[in-house]
Amino acid sequence: MKIAVLAHVRQPIAQPFMGGMEAYTWHLADGLARRGHEVTLFASGDSDPRFAIDPVLAEHYERTFPWAEHRGSAPLIAHVDAGYDKACDRIAAGGFDVVHNNSLHRFPLDRAREMPTVTSLHVPPFDALHWFVRASPAPTHRLTVTSAAQMQAWWPGGAPAQASVLHNGIDPDAWPFAPLGGGGAVWCGRITPNKGTHLAVRAARKAGIPLTLFGTVEDPGYFETAVRPWLGEGIRYGGHLRAEALASEMGRASLFLFTPCWDEPFGLVAVEAMSCGLPVAGIAMGAAAEVVAEAGILAPPEGGEDALVDALSACIPLALEIPRIVPRERVMRMFTSERWLDRCERLYDQVRGAAPRIEAQQVAFAG
Repeated sequence: MKIAVLAHVRQPIAQPFMGGMEAYTWHLADGLARRGHEVTLFASGDSDPRFAIDPVLAEHYERTFPWAEHRGSAPLIAHVDAGYDKACDRIAAGGFDVVHNNSLHRFPLDRAREMPTVTSLHVPPFDALHWFVRASPAPTHRLTVTSAAQMQAWWPGGAPAQASVLHNGIDPDAWPFAPLGGGGAVWCGRITPNKGTHLAVRAARKAGIPLTLFGTVEDPGYFETAVRPWLGEGIRYGGHLRAEALASEMGRASLFLFTPCWDEPFGLVAVEAMSCGLPVAGIAMGAAAEVVAEAGILAPPEGGEDALVDALSACIPLALEIPRIVPRERVMRMFTSERWLDRCERLYDQVRGAAPRIEAQQVAFAG
């Protein structure tokens, strides 16, 4: 198939990944290409040059319009709208068999009836997109969410037939199982308040377990005031690593701390850690319980911050008792990239199969 993979353009689709959405899109384009599809990645022009890139924007918009300063601003919206408007025109004229839309932008949803499209939603519902998503289901347009919890958030009254849960997947060989850990914990993600880094460092200190943080410092002010004061005495920041180096660090740990403070739609970092054999101690927000299940112990998100830290620290020794093979087996059963890509291809076949039927109906009506 000739496939257009349409990306979000806040960050480049390149390692080291800024977050799960960038990792998802990179692995989607790479996995489809490895399966023999002709893939064009519509993303920021500074994305990974290993792909055939048709740039939506010349560079990711965080570089031109830093999100912290321009979130919701008219110049940022106009800049991104212009890029997606032209990109959708090029996709429509490009002879693609299917579009896999990961843009989180309204324009591709408006065009989804014109070409077979699968739209993957990577976030909880937000006002700028919610109406367009609800109005967009069609025989040639399928929507996916990453968890049942996310499905309920988007469609609390019941999802349309064209929507389904598509769990994210990883290559377990890239996150190899390590039978023994060194006794410490790791935390990984964007260092920003809604990822709960401050809760992880406080809970680790209270439980007396060494902790290493990995990830990009998305919110420098938050890092300086809520995280840096806790560094030292067994708590350290290990930087923002590429996947291979991060997998090696995870394999040497004994526990993963997962601390979402928002309705996390999935939690790809938890699955990567689980693949390495790490049980999870975390907070039961969003899809955490659905993803982690028997591979961890989760604290209920109740009470104030001090109560949550106490509950999370109490989860740590319980999670450490879970055999490392348990999280690995859950990943192999539920969250492999091959399982994920198989499902993507079935969705592509469904929307492509609907297109000729609609064309035939249109011809018959015109006659």
